[in-house]
Amino acid sequence: MCLSVPAKIVKILPDHMAVVCIDGVSLEISIALIDELDVGDHVLVHVGYALAKIDPIEAKRTLELLQELGSTGQELRP
Repeated sequence: MCLSVPAKIVKILPDHMAVVCIDGVSLEISIALIDELDVGDHVLVHVGYALAKIDPIEAKRTLELLQELGSTGQELRP
């Protein structure tokens, strides 16, 4: 199973690279697979590559669900 995570582009770099923010963590990724991205756009990131541009509301909703899943996992630990 593959998991992609929503991220917000905070800086466009040369050579089809960008810096994104995922829940407060900055990461440099490749944006070579997507045309016409701007700072502030949201993308799905998988293994260091932006796979698709997504709606910011959907990005927020997905991150909230992932955080909820993470906190549920914490409650299940002995």
